[in-house]
Amino acid sequence: MALTTEEKIKKLKELEQEVMKMGGEAAIKKHKEKGKLTARERLDLLFDNGTFQEVDMFVKHRCTNFGMEKVNIPADGVVTGFGLVNGRPVCAFSQDFTARAGSLGEMHAKKICKVMDLALKVGVPVIGFNDSGGARIQEGVDALSGYGQIFFRNANASGVIPQISAIMGTTAGGAVYSPAMTDFIFMVKKTSFMFITGPQVIKSVTGEEVSFEDLGGAMVHNEKSGVAHFACESDEDAILKIKKLLSYLPLNNMEDPPYEPPTDAPNREAPELDKIIPDNPNQPYDMKEVIRAIVDNGEFFEPHEYYAQNIVVCFARLNGHPIGIIANQPKVFAGCLDINASDKATRFIRFCDAFNIPLLTIADVPGYLPGTDQEWGGIIRHGAKLLWCYSEATVPKMLLITRKSYGGAYLAMCSRDLGADVVYAWPTAEIAVMGASGAANIIYRKEIKAAENPEEKRKEKIAEYEELFANPYRAAERGYIDAVIQPRVTRPKLVAALELLKTKRDVRAPKKHGNIPM
Repeated sequence: MALTTEEKIKKLKELEQEVMKMGGEAAIKKHKEKGKLTARERLDLLFDNGTFQEVDMFVKHRCTNFGMEKVNIPADGVVTGFGLVNGRPVCAFSQDFTARAGSLGEMHAKKICKVMDLALKVGVPVIGFNDSGGARIQEGVDALSGYGQIFFRNANASGVIPQISAIMGTTAGGAVYSPAMTDFIFMVKKTSFMFITGPQVIKSVTGEEVSFEDLGGAMVHNEKSGVAHFACESDEDAILKIKKLLSYLPLNNMEDPPYEPPTDAPNREAPELDKIIPDNPNQPYDMKEVIRAIVDNGEFFEPHEYYAQNIVVCFARLNGHPIGIIANQPKVFAGCLDINASDKATRFIRFCDAFNIPLLTIADVPGYLPGTDQEWGGIIRHGAKLLWCYSEATVPKMLLITRKSYGGAYLAMCSRDLGADVVYAWPTAEIAVMGASGAANIIYRKEIKAAENPEEKRKEKIAEYEELFANPYRAAERGYIDAVIQPRVTRPKLVAALELLKTKRDVRAPKKHGNIPM
């Protein structure tokens, strides 16, 4: 006898309730005892209340090996769908560790691919909550194929829609590569882990003993490897930070980043900047104080806070418009560029350029970090990435030089020759091939050597060189700097420049893609 409509609706609700139980009470309890949210709780916290629409709730695996035909995995271990985050559309997937350890098989992967395809078609960000035991071994090559299909979509969507990964548990083996191909990775301290081979495999192969935390914990990947961009205190903290990041980003590469009516006056001066540069040129100061004084309400959002701290990258707003900031940090290695700083800045610049986010570069850089480690590690190749990406970027590019800007590092920090649209310098700026001491020793070597008092002569020649070049005026005479400005008026000057540059159009030669020095 056929079911009535009422009975069919009842059956639907029963099936939904069964799936919503995820891995069952015992598995959920064990999961939450680790301080972690469930896959569905993460989505509930991400999306605006009542807006999440689940897709493929009833998908089941098709594996019949090793008795798997008798195993039911609710939603096949991953929850997928779309909804609104702060009123804007977003697609997402959330792996369910309580359901067969969130292992990835054929249908699990198809669900992720489907929501990624949807995000790409409609032009909205995609967010992945990764919490999985890895490939479902029982499914063999079908599981491997699933990863490959996800990787292909990561590459295809790159630069078209923002892709954000949150590592919410252990992510190992092939599972780490999809997050690594996305734009930003969030990790949670003490509960997030990423590695290609785990501690047991490492011990069996190399004899080295290492803990999960020391091998692939949140701080390891935020401080040492640079794989992750954010280290969060909890699942909740990670999700709040993801929502903050989204507030600076357009939905896709065809949109402008989201404007917010400013509550900070565009003509606000910052008198504290007039005194921030020490009289001693070798004394450090905190570049983040400069950034706070310039941007709306002193607020900025910093990826890679713990990695390559000799350079700062961050999102902020200038008169309501999102911008990306790249700034040398004199407090660390005197702000010198090195391999890691070059990589960190390059990736950030390319992301901003892909998504129409204007760039502000703040330079105080004495040069590249010297040493055999840097040279043998390929500082030439890595440093060239900065030259490449600034030259390649077509978004509005503003440069502010606060103090030192020497040699190749002057060029690498978005000089006029690499396409800076507007260049300002403070009176404290020093723009030259190298520092006065080194330059004097080379240029006046014979005079110093022949002098009655070589040391006095050397000091005299250093002062002479400083008079000529340890200032911004020679560069201003040549037109490499648009204006030398009093530090306190930096914000109004940059606001005016950005307003002009909003309509910038920069056409480049047609090509498939360049060959960046990787």
